[in-house]
Amino acid sequence: MWCKRAFLLIIVCILCLIPAPVWAASHGSAEAEARERQLLFEHMQAITGVPWYYLAAVDQYERSIHKHVKKKGKNVSPEAKQRKLGIVFSPEIWSGFLNPNPEDTSPSTISFFGGLGKDGDGDGKADRNNDLDVAYTMASYLTEFGFTEDDIRIALWQYYTRDKNVEIISNLATIYQYYNTLHLTGSAFPVPLHYNYSYRSTWGDPRGWGGRRIHEGTDIFAGYGTPVRATKHGIIETMGWNPYGGWRIGIRDVDALYHYYAHLNGFNKKFKVGDVVKPGDVIGYVGSSGYGKPGTSGKFPPHLHYGVYRDNGKTEYSYDPYPMLKRWEKEEYKNKKKKKK
Repeated sequence: MWCKRAFLLIIVCILCLIPAPVWAASHGSAEAEARERQLLFEHMQAITGVPWYYLAAVDQYERSIHKHVKKKGKNVSPEAKQRKLGIVFSPEIWSGFLNPNPEDTSPSTISFFGGLGKDGDGDGKADRNNDLDVAYTMASYLTEFGFTEDDIRIALWQYYTRDKNVEIISNLATIYQYYNTLHLTGSAFPVPLHYNYSYRSTWGDPRGWGGRRIHEGTDIFAGYGTPVRATKHGIIETMGWNPYGGWRIGIRDVDALYHYYAHLNGFNKKFKVGDVVKPGDVIGYVGSSGYGKPGTSGKFPPHLHYGVYRDNGKTEYSYDPYPMLKRWEKEEYKNKKKKKK
């Protein structure tokens, strides 16, 4: 008992070094809030040994799959509305499946019933709406399996029981480790604006090759060899041949979205699977590959098929990228005009 109290005292002392805005209810700029979250994860790393970028990756993944959940309504506590982290523990996992009190905040009874919830700020409560408690609980859970990256991936699989979740979180961690920041903004239109190109909204249009299906993207028509660019900060997950998409590249961005570039004429040999990219990096070139065996080309005019997919924790689905493309195109034109002034 004495050792446990001493350890909690150490935690509190370390957390006292974190500037108050980390857990305060203030809402500053996106950059400031990203820095606050990173600082919290870095302090959790100092306490538990779990790399900050893995905690940040779990948080971002949870943020992406819970994005549709709005923090409002009479059943949402003020504490939940003020949370800055995206990590969400269900009452059953936090308090224990057999715990008669699903909203239990007592560390002792939570532990008795096998719940994961822990007191991360030394106030004697394990509150799943308290960011410090949540971050410390997740970090503590991950350390139960060891401290290597393989150990962390095993822990993540045990928690999510889905390979795709582990893959996405691991890739997000790689991005954050590479840039050493959570504040990664900016975008680029998939092809340089000074090239000739045209596009319209084609998401959902019928397609027949390989069986009836819908078109899961927007076609950007351009000449052979037109550079194709990464639109967001991300990591290359896939690169190679696909019977439908031909030579294609798949990039996971920092919002956990999957960007699919298909029908390419070739790749930029500078990049390979696992490499981190930034907006504007040339990753390949427009072509007309696909609809057949490796090397098949010319069955349709040259164009870039650009698709975006969101993962909801259970499955990955496409949605219309056209509004984003129009926004990125407009922003890039606007930025170019500013530079000319």
